[in-house]
Amino acid sequence: MGASAATTFDFESTSDSRVGRVRKVNEDSVLEATQNCLWVVADGMGGHAAGDFASQTVVAAMDSLGDAASYQDLHHQVVDRLSLANHKIQTHAETLGRGSIGSTVVALLAYENRYLCYWSGDSRAYLQRGESIRQVTKDHTEVQALLDAGTITPTQAVTWPRRNVITRALGVTLDPEVEMIEGHLQDRDLFLLCSDGLTEYFDIEEQSQVLTMREWDLAAKCRFLVSQAVERGGKDNVSVILVRAKENGRPEIEIDGHNFEIEGQL
Repeated sequence: MGASAATTFDFESTSDSRVGRVRKVNEDSVLEATQNCLWVVADGMGGHAAGDFASQTVVAAMDSLGDAASYQDLHHQVVDRLSLANHKIQTHAETLGRGSIGSTVVALLAYENRYLCYWSGDSRAYLQRGESIRQVTKDHTEVQALLDAGTITPTQAVTWPRRNVITRALGVTLDPEVEMIEGHLQDRDLFLLCSDGLTEYFDIEEQSQVLTMREWDLAAKCRFLVSQAVERGGKDNVSVILVRAKENGRPEIEIDGHNFEIEGQL
């Protein structure tokens, strides 16, 4: 989405989404539009013909983004598309007449040498940079609000009975409640986007162990995360997108099927 005279990046990505072991319908939707520097995970709620509609609506709206004339134009386009999805979900809920439906969302976009992350609800984005991993997003949940207030401890949060109750989602309020964070890209940055079907079974340290395994490519890492989440219980749908940034102009050589950057002169 746009060109720059500054440092630019290419991207490699992969995704996987599965229904899990309990649900009959996959209410998650994913968008992997690497050519447009856009990746989205949406987790619908409301049951068949509702939750799946909600998540698909979010993904379809984001997939309609056009070429951005500037960083500010890209931001305005994203806000517009999320507002459109929010309205369509509300209209569909009124048609169904069976209460609110909605969808969480986490979206990653890249523009020139920056990344932008938008989210609502408990779908998450993580950034693995070198050997260090951090959670980019912050859950919109009751348990996170209690943690922020100091009412409960992180240990208590793990087993808190209402830990999966979200406080934001697209389609449940008149105007979309979406948070955004941005940052500068670095070579080899690896992003993980996921629905809460993954984080129910993988903590951040174990995610990092998988993401830093040199013998697996992105697709193998993604398949392992999703399949293991299903194997460990799969109470919810599980969706994962992995996105790796590669700074243009950094040559690589391949040895035994693995890519290594060339440092300095040969």
